[in-house]
Amino acid sequence: MSSNSPTRERNRKAARSSAICTAGSNMSDCLTSMFEDAFALRGNTFVLVHGAFHGGWCWRAVSTALRDAGHSVFTPTLTGLGERRHLMSAALTIDTFVLDITNLIESEDLSEVTLIGHSFGGTVISGVADRMPHRLKRLVYLDAVTPLAGKSLFDMMPDAERSARMAALARLPDGGTQVPAPPAKHFGIDDAAQAAWVDRRLTPHPTGGYTSPVVLRNPIANGVPAAYIRCTAPVFPINDPCAAFAASQPSWQYHEIATGHDAMISAPAELASLLLRLEGSST
Repeated sequence: MSSNSPTRERNRKAARSSAICTAGSNMSDCLTSMFEDAFALRGNTFVLVHGAFHGGWCWRAVSTALRDAGHSVFTPTLTGLGERRHLMSAALTIDTFVLDITNLIESEDLSEVTLIGHSFGGTVISGVADRMPHRLKRLVYLDAVTPLAGKSLFDMMPDAERSARMAALARLPDGGTQVPAPPAKHFGIDDAAQAAWVDRRLTPHPTGGYTSPVVLRNPIANGVPAAYIRCTAPVFPINDPCAAFAASQPSWQYHEIATGHDAMISAPAELASLLLRLEGSST
């Protein structure tokens, strides 16, 4: 364990609070120290970004496991999806979703963030890293898109997949469109109870999320240590090129989990365990 490890730093902070909060100490200084050090004692900080059609709800089991292990976890829902579906509009783009996460990080004053993006969420975390790498400790692409600068997700999709999604577009009251959610089995969920739970929560995805180009002013990951987790049982073939790209990067870690695309639902314990092992690895 290095001299700058999170554990050693938390111990140092705790010792400082103990020294300040002694008999006869200034109560204001004591309370201030305790308040500040409460954040240092939380362990690692995870921000989990969901994919298309999902919401923060999909991380329920994984976030519980990470919090039980002593870590701070945020599971935001992107604008227009999940419980924020009432904000669906023609104006939503990739930039909207990137702002969702950068604003969260800034508002909560987060640093040393392990930022995880599932599927479509890979575009979002890439945009966040492009804008604020200094706030991030690690990027984790969970069976995710590794975007190409200047290209939209529709540009990157196989022709058949793109045509199928465009043919299914539904009109919005403001003149825009949305992509209807596919059934849970599309995401490799075979368990009937899990599929029913997911089907009740999936919502349409803003078309602008697929048609707007990804703006990256720096190479993908922007110097932030990165890892890719590929789900292999069954594979999600649309992401084959992205997984191949990640596996070819000498500076990236590459791992596989024998479960379907929605690993946070079908294999939450295994996924949480892998995320914790990544936190213990060198950067």
